Amino acid sequence: MSVELKIPVIGESVTEVTLSSWLKKDGDYVAEGEAVCEIESDKASMELPAPSAGVLKIIEQAGSELKIGAKIGELDTSAAKPATKAVTADTPKKSSEPSPSSGNSVAAKELNVPSPAARKILDEKGVDSTNLKGTGKDGRITKEDALFATKPLSSPSSQSSQSVEALAQIHGSRSTRVEKMTRLRKTIATKLVEAKNTTAMLTTFNEVDMFELMNLRKKYKEAFKEKHGVNLGFMSLFTKACTIALKDFPAVNAQINGEEVIYHDYADVGIAVSTPKGLVVPVVRNAETLSLAQIEKEILLLATKARDGKISIEEMQGGTFSITNGGVFGSMLSTPILNIPQSAILGMHNIVERPIALNGQVVIRPIMYLALSYDHRIIDGRESVSFLKKVKDLLEDPARLILDV
Repeated sequence: MSVELKIPVIGESVTEVTLSSWLKKDGDYVAEGEAVCEIESDKASMELPAPSAGVLKIIEQAGSELKIGAKIGELDTSAAKPATKAVTADTPKKSSEPSPSSGNSVAAKELNVPSPAARKILDEKGVDSTNLKGTGKDGRITKEDALFATKPLSSPSSQSSQSVEALAQIHGSRSTRVEKMTRLRKTIATKLVEAKNTTAMLTTFNEVDMFELMNLRKKYKEAFKEKHGVNLGFMSLFTKACTIALKDFPAVNAQINGEEVIYHDYADVGIAVSTPKGLVVPVVRNAETLSLAQIEKEILLLATKARDGKISIEEMQGGTFSITNGGVFGSMLSTPILNIPQSAILGMHNIVERPIALNGQVVIRPIMYLALSYDHRIIDGRESVSFLKKVKDLLEDPARLILDV
């Protein structure tokens, strides 16, 4: 009896996916529930488990673009599970134990054994796993190791090879590599271009004196972590400030739908997270009702799932406003691009000690530049500037975050 392997329904808006890799080979016996392949949609990747135990027959090859419901393979459930080889009692002891001279080589070989997903990627790239150093447990080569592994392209002829070698002696390496864009990266590219081409995007800037906020965080961070089990980070404080400001300026939390404007009485805040496969924006639902500790826990959960490739499409849909923090990478100032169909996004940046004038005196304070990109079709300059000024005032007097004044 054969059981079909098909592309499952991943989300309402997903109609096509990429079969990124097979984790098992054609003819392998797989157990029920064991992952057989990896599927990549526009926003996330997932592993497809075997619905039954059996011998795998591969129909579609890795890299194929497939519709939802497409048949990619079969499982022969009538095939018997191959017997494992047992060591007989009369086997000479010396034959089962490696000699001292071979022990080191065996141990060394096991250090860079790739995982099934990593092996598939390395085979496609033509990279020898013995030349890689794994970062996984006991030196195992992980999927991430394989993704970043590179192999210099060979030259097409001996003449060009000699030319490249001569140039390399003068200018260093001139090797190149070509990789197909992932479905996620293609989606990101399409969305960014669409945001630039279909919105009247404008950015307004302000600066925040982080002195009081940093003192508050320093004073209570240990007690906060002891009570709630999470760190008190800046992201929860900024999220809380934004949810308060959004109540005063609802247009910043609204969206254009054709010739209508949709206003939200809730704040579903998207938090941009950088992952090995690209930028994703998981959403903290009803952030306006959450405490700082609840926001921190939700951000930590979503960010961990996003970086591990375990986040679902539903957890990244439906945001009404977004926050991105380029400061973690050292960015001083930037103009973030809208996460359509949202109408505004706040950009945080690094904190730098700068001289400022305060009460007629020049003092050194930790300053962060803020940027609010917004769709000018729905948000006027007065609203955007006033929203950002409200966020600034709340952060510079953090007691107002608790009092909501």
